[in-house]
Amino acid sequence: IKIHDLSDLREMYAIINLDDENKGVDQLAWTDDGQLLAVSTRRGSLHVFLTKLPILGDACSTRIAYLTSLLEVTVANHVERELPVTVSVEVEPSFVAIGVYHLAVGMNNRAWFYALGENNMKKLKDVEYLGTVASMHLNSDYAAALFEGKVQLHMIESEGLDAQEERETRLFPADDDKYRILCHALTSDFLIYGTDTGVIHYFYIEDWQYVNEYRHPVSVRKIFPDPNGTRLAFIDDKSDGFVYCPVKDRLYEIPDFSPTIKGVLWENWPMDKGVFVAFDDDKVYTYVFHKDAIQGSKIILAGGTEVPFSHKPLLLYNGELTCQTPSGKTNNIYLSTHSFLGDLKDFGPNELTQMLTQTLMLKRFSEAWEVCRLLNDQSGWNELAKACLHHMEVDFAIRVYRTFGNAGMVMSLEQIKGIEDHNLLAGHLAMFTSDFNLAQDLYLASSCPIAALEMRKDLQHWDSALQLAKRLAPDQIPFISKEYAVQLEFMGDYINALAHYEKGITGNNKEHDEACLAGVAQMSIRMGDIRRGVNQAIKHPSRLLKRDCGAILECMKQFSEAAQLYEKGQYYDKAASVYIRCKNWAKVGELLPHVSSPKIHLQYAKAKEADGRYKEAVIAYEHAKQWDSVIRLYLDHLNNPEKAVNIVRETQSLDGAKMVARFFLQLGDYGSAIQFLVMSKCNNEAFTLAQQHNKMEIYADIISSESTTNEDYQSIALYFEGEKKHFQAGKFFLLCGQYGRALKHFMKSPSTEDNLAIEMAIETV
Repeated sequence: IKIHDLSDLREMYAIINLDDENKGVDQLAWTDDGQLLAVSTRRGSLHVFLTKLPILGDACSTRIAYLTSLLEVTVANHVERELPVTVSVEVEPSFVAIGVYHLAVGMNNRAWFYALGENNMKKLKDVEYLGTVASMHLNSDYAAALFEGKVQLHMIESEGLDAQEERETRLFPADDDKYRILCHALTSDFLIYGTDTGVIHYFYIEDWQYVNEYRHPVSVRKIFPDPNGTRLAFIDDKSDGFVYCPVKDRLYEIPDFSPTIKGVLWENWPMDKGVFVAFDDDKVYTYVFHKDAIQGSKIILAGGTEVPFSHKPLLLYNGELTCQTPSGKTNNIYLSTHSFLGDLKDFGPNELTQMLTQTLMLKRFSEAWEVCRLLNDQSGWNELAKACLHHMEVDFAIRVYRTFGNAGMVMSLEQIKGIEDHNLLAGHLAMFTSDFNLAQDLYLASSCPIAALEMRKDLQHWDSALQLAKRLAPDQIPFISKEYAVQLEFMGDYINALAHYEKGITGNNKEHDEACLAGVAQMSIRMGDIRRGVNQAIKHPSRLLKRDCGAILECMKQFSEAAQLYEKGQYYDKAASVYIRCKNWAKVGELLPHVSSPKIHLQYAKAKEADGRYKEAVIAYEHAKQWDSVIRLYLDHLNNPEKAVNIVRETQSLDGAKMVARFFLQLGDYGSAIQFLVMSKCNNEAFTLAQQHNKMEIYADIISSESTTNEDYQSIALYFEGEKKHFQAGKFFLLCGQYGRALKHFMKSPSTEDNLAIEMAIETV
């Protein structure tokens, strides 16, 4: 007989061989639940086969107990590599419970207890309860059975001592309590149970009394404590999941919790205390409880894993899920969220990046380090470092930042790693991750709330800093107000800037107050209160303030006030420039001795010349170094050619020399005119003038003392040649290098010039 599972018809579920039946099978029939198969044969035999076992199992730490046949239970510990031990039971059980040293099986209101040995089990006793047992849990000494809304807690092996009698057994709840118990659990120290009124009670076995209770809005249907009993997952009547931490009396909702979830298993691997799985018929969801995160404790969903049909999870150890199957066996499944536990060398960058995300979600930083080492990518190291900061793993973060050379972060973390105040440390780490609002909240909740103010000041968040200072450090308000005012001024919010500058005045800090008063002056001017601003600026000792306020007023076209401030600040050039713009020449004249800008002197000189005040104009032109204008005024208006001539000689001004030459030409002083034409490089005009007025000797004398071209010497030589002045002609032919002609003219020189001519002739030869 071949049996197939409808979930996968290609797989054969079982084969039944009827070797003794040689006449063949007659009929087949299933029971309604599909657990039993009846086969009749033509020989008249009736065979009944068990096709699937009830899935009964329990786990305690890494030890599991499960039903392997209707009358057989197997206890195994694959993690510790212990050999499985089987025990035959007297009746088909409806519940199984495993403890540290004991096994319990039972049905209806009766339970049989066995002591676990090395290779066998010893039956201890059987116990009858007051009702049908729904579930049972064991620890090293006690059993707790749930029946008809009550829990009976009793010792498994009574020591029989009188002092212990009261601790041998107890029934919950007490007679005067009117609630029903819906679920319970037993840890090494506590009996924990949930009620229909939504209360979770913690009963401390050692002190034999209640030590904690949590009140939930609706009834609590199932509870699942972690191996240490410090966290409790539970499912309420609305099928919502939560984790309760009795130490801090805090409740955390499990996100994305499916209403079909049947149960929860906590990770038993000692290094992974915050991991648990929630399972339904088809899938297992991996969750991580992030206890020490800078945002506070929270639960995240890490991922999901498909489970084969009819597999019931019993135990979770280091990402390996041990499931019980209907055939009475166990099957191990590796969670998809723990794929990084294999050999990483066979994976490419994309798979390694996904694994890095998994390791960081599960806080497996050592494995994340290995993944980053294989990825050898800066972004991977950065992700690991950020995760370390997020989970407050400061030492590991230092190691990571040191690996990829971020010396700044290493130094910063070294400074804070010894801080014991959790909130203060978390605040620093939140600041390092640029989550400044969170950092502020954490600082304020710490023993050093002033750190929030210091952070806001460092970030130049002056508005927030001001609010914090009102609570934490009122004495800092003036200094923060001043900084905030500077920021507001930069943003153009002059109204509020003025208000904060005024708030910043302390009355006892001179330097700070001067800065605030300077701000008040500038803001008053910008707001249109010019009188107040100018008065404030004049009273203020700072020259720079007067300059800045003057510039603001100048932009506002308030020229007289601007000039006044420039003058008070001894910025005479700027003051004079502004006085010129408002045509206040009298003030410009007063300031001129202090003015160094030639441009201002020039403007003033032009204005005075236009007014006909030539003496003042000349002085201003001289200060402006406008020598041509000085010469022009001396010649045209002040009738002082000597001064003009002196200036031309001093400055060697070409245009000035031309003007002087023109002046002497008008006077008929051709010799002087020729001299200044040569000085102005107008040699052709000078030559022509010398020709016209028979002043060539003068021109020749002047030219001889100047650096002149050969053409000029030749022109003079030709002129003297035409005039039959042989000595002069020879002299200038000699200068222009025409030695033959020069010698000829020297030889023709009249006897009056014989000696000199002979000397020149000898020099020529």
